[in-house]
Amino acid sequence: MEEKQVWFVTGAGRGLGVDIVKAALAAGHAVIATGRDARKVAAVFGEHDDLFTVALDVTDPSSAEAAVQVGVERFGRLDVVVNNAANFNAGFFEELTSEKFRDQIETTFFGPVNVLRAALPVLRSQRSGLLLTVSSTAGIVGGEFLSGYAASKFAVEGLMESIAAEVVSLGIRTMIVEPGFFRTELLTPESTQYATSTIADYAERTEETVAAWKSMNGKQGGDPAKLAAALVELAARETQPLRFPAGADAVATFEERAKLLLTLADANRELSSNLGYDEA
Repeated sequence: MEEKQVWFVTGAGRGLGVDIVKAALAAGHAVIATGRDARKVAAVFGEHDDLFTVALDVTDPSSAEAAVQVGVERFGRLDVVVNNAANFNAGFFEELTSEKFRDQIETTFFGPVNVLRAALPVLRSQRSGLLLTVSSTAGIVGGEFLSGYAASKFAVEGLMESIAAEVVSLGIRTMIVEPGFFRTELLTPESTQYATSTIADYAERTEETVAAWKSMNGKQGGDPAKLAAALVELAARETQPLRFPAGADAVATFEERAKLLLTLADANRELSSNLGYDEA
């Protein structure tokens, strides 16, 4: 039997977070399940000896510190810290208000930042632990209607790749997860807000995109329960990949981006490679 771990999961009351908590509990681990309303999180799972529900607003640094503190007091340690909480403010950049753009960054970038600041001192003192960050294929490939969301995901991936280099010598491991389309609640009205269409140049594409995404809700090909089980399996290994493409569509996205980068590296190789000072 694998060693019992203590998981700390943000956004645990709905969507993929629910499946991650269930998979970790099923594997015999203890879970600190967090969400804005601890009672709602507790209601999802019922009573469980290895489950501790805690209120956490990831946009509030003091809330993150308090959640980590009471979680460690309950179970004595942290082994897997899962930054999963997310929202989605969709729309063309010019139609996303500054407030909505900042709200996106606050939740899906500064949310993980706040949790990391609270958790890293614990992991450093243990000289162990895994930082598991749920990103998106939008963290390696941008696209129309995704400017705020992709900006936050690109940022969190740069953050985690940098932190990975900083903490590996301290026994702390990292893994970024890039899911493709999974049948979670991300595209539901509770998680996704669409920018108001105000610019004629974008109106037709806005209408088409919103209709397509709404029709996709509940029909995505990825099974979140399988993804959650895969994450529990990966977390039990001695080493984890820096990035894990989740889903066949994510694997294809990785391959396409890798090919594009190689193509761009070759496209202007001579011009790019001759920009240094000419030595006398």
